[in-house]
Amino acid sequence: MLAKVLSSAVIGIDAFLVEVEVDITSGLPTFTTVGLPEASVKESKERVKSAINNSGYTFPDDRITVNLAPAHIKKEGTGFDLPIALGILTATRIIPQEIISKYLVLGELSLDGRIKPVKGSLPMALAAKSARYTGIIVPYDNGREASVVDKITVLPVKTLSQIVSFFRGFSQIKPEKIDVSSIFKNKKSFDLDFSEVKGQEHAKRSLEVAAAGGHNLIMIGPPGSGKTMLAKRLPTILPPMTFEEAIETTKIFSVIGMLPKDEALITKRPFRSPHHTISDAGLIGGGHIPRPGEVSLAHNGVLFLDELSEFKKHVLEVLRQPLEDLMVTISRAALSLTYPSSFMLVAAMNPCPCGYFSDPKHECRCTYPQIYRYRSKISGPLMDRIDIHVEVPAVAYKDLIGEPNAESSEDIKNRVTAARERQFQRFKRTKIYCNAQMITRHIKKHCKIDNASADLLETAIDKFGLSARAYNRILKIARTIADLDDAPDVKVDHISEAVQYRSLDRGKRL
Repeated sequence: MLAKVLSSAVIGIDAFLVEVEVDITSGLPTFTTVGLPEASVKESKERVKSAINNSGYTFPDDRITVNLAPAHIKKEGTGFDLPIALGILTATRIIPQEIISKYLVLGELSLDGRIKPVKGSLPMALAAKSARYTGIIVPYDNGREASVVDKITVLPVKTLSQIVSFFRGFSQIKPEKIDVSSIFKNKKSFDLDFSEVKGQEHAKRSLEVAAAGGHNLIMIGPPGSGKTMLAKRLPTILPPMTFEEAIETTKIFSVIGMLPKDEALITKRPFRSPHHTISDAGLIGGGHIPRPGEVSLAHNGVLFLDELSEFKKHVLEVLRQPLEDLMVTISRAALSLTYPSSFMLVAAMNPCPCGYFSDPKHECRCTYPQIYRYRSKISGPLMDRIDIHVEVPAVAYKDLIGEPNAESSEDIKNRVTAARERQFQRFKRTKIYCNAQMITRHIKKHCKIDNASADLLETAIDKFGLSARAYNRILKIARTIADLDDAPDVKVDHISEAVQYRSLDRGKRL
């Protein structure tokens, strides 16, 4: 007899429907799986057989053929265990076909019949909703994750016998329901706060401007000046995530199994800080079976690269595409996958190998060729994609011993959120979400300056030898500063402050 059970698999971060067809015919006992199954799918026959027998049902001693359609796409993962088992039980008339056809099913089976969690249940729930199915049956531990999708019934199950009893009408399964609005209202507070930072007012202001406009930023200063400490506090002042952003970010963490067990939705902007020994595949994504890298895990959040010049040069170069396109494409012989990667890049580095170049209190022992080689690891094209350059000097003793009297992260966040809202209204009819994404025509339209500002900008360009790229960067930064001040036009004081954030363009390069 032939039975059909609907399941799902993931390509990239999006799910597609898979029809699990099970055909049982008379003949020698065999179990064959077709439809381009990967090794983990082929191994499911042993788990399925043991789970069915240990749950009190009889595994048929006949010829069993399982087809995973569409057959031209590779299937991976252990989520097909439960659909295959239910397909066998349906083909042997234990479960009615007309009832099981209403649900999308996924889950990994233990040998004793327990159902274990799988990766990607959130995009699979979205796929079930798009296909207008009655509901989705997921492992119990995936219930909260899948239930953030509205207008679909999510049934979390623990054992194979429980779901068989449900399909036969002997018992009911309580649907998993979650109040998404309460997740955003009950957001956990951050452990870090800008009020704890002593001194470094200029650096804190630059982080505020970067957060308000979505600008990439690099901090340069001696060891111990607080670059890493400041970067770790950046997420505390970023605007809150929207529901759409939270769904997209959660999908990425879901498909690679990194979603925390007690969280249904990621509501805090990610902060990723990979070590400088990371490979290009680890940063950008890849592998035999492509998976997202750090740039995608930082989607809608912050990617912090500490000790930037210690990263391998070819690893840094792969950042150019995601910084420009806000997505990354990984191509393999069999398929090509695209992952979202819209993040803020925050980098920190020492000015030289010893770290004390231009520090008035420490002598730098590096030679000019050493400093040149040290800085040349960061290419010009990569540096051109970083809007804000800020020097972070060592903290003075009087600031260290003084009582912290700085603004809290909440106060700064309110200004940042208000500035982002102005940008949202400005660009609401375009695909741009913040000032950092403006191109030339947007700069001409939204960054008009008066004569006094033009004179100041001309003087700065002539004195510091700024490039045309630096000119556009300054205008974008000035527009963000004006948004923070709730000013409709860019004024001379906004230009003046923006020029300060291009320190590497002032002849500092060797």
